[in-house]
Amino acid sequence: MRPLRDDFAALVGREADCGLARGALEIARIAYPALEPAQYLTKLDELAEGTRARMAGGLPPEAVARAVGDHLFRTCGFRGNAEDYYDPRNSFLNDVLDRRTGIPISLSVVFIEVTRRLGVTADGVGFPGHFLVRVAGERGPVLLDPFFGGRAVGDAELIERLRTLPGGRQLNAVPPETVRAASTPEVLTRMLRNLVRVYLDRRDTALALAAVDLLLVLLPDSPDDLRTRGALYESLDCAAAALADFRRYLALAPTAPDADDVRERLTRLARTNPTLH
Repeated sequence: MRPLRDDFAALVGREADCGLARGALEIARIAYPALEPAQYLTKLDELAEGTRARMAGGLPPEAVARAVGDHLFRTCGFRGNAEDYYDPRNSFLNDVLDRRTGIPISLSVVFIEVTRRLGVTADGVGFPGHFLVRVAGERGPVLLDPFFGGRAVGDAELIERLRTLPGGRQLNAVPPETVRAASTPEVLTRMLRNLVRVYLDRRDTALALAAVDLLLVLLPDSPDDLRTRGALYESLDCAAAALADFRRYLALAPTAPDADDVRERLTRLARTNPTLH
């Protein structure tokens, strides 16, 4: 069996948009190596057909999105998992489809994929701190929050949410960059970042390494992620891999605040592994 990293690289490198659900299911192989994507793509097809059966034809995009929300959250019972938000299963699309619960970004992936299957353009929005979905409305884009049942979120609420974040207290308008459509690689990147944080908090080194390894497929020159992977390799006594990542980190960020610390780690690794150069 090929390493997951190789399969993920082949998938995301095959075309400009590998398919959001397909990419998310590949990420799920971090925890489920034998996962077969086809059955979960079929579940998304079935959710779309269930929605189609409940709505009239010729509806505008915003009405289709409302129908999707009604079917997913009222009929099928999908919901945000506020009780166990940091359970890694909330980030795996197969688990979200099986358990019908997740976090904002994974529920958004379900919402987007079902809506797109009904012929309506829907995009993810990497809003700070809480992922959203965007569809076309009569007076411009409409933002929806799948974590809270797919309800619409207006500018006033978006501003209030932003004001709770560092640096947002003085905002009086929604910065356009906070509500732009996210590309598939950007959505997958955010999903992987969530998983890296969860697994680091759980001190699950092996799965944190698997997640950051996929992250570096998407962002191969990300200094912070190279440093993180180097530290994980170091903790697993994979000295050669740790040395390579730390050296790459210093080449990309030679004046980083922790550069001297990383240089000390490099020296220590080289001293304790004299055959590595």
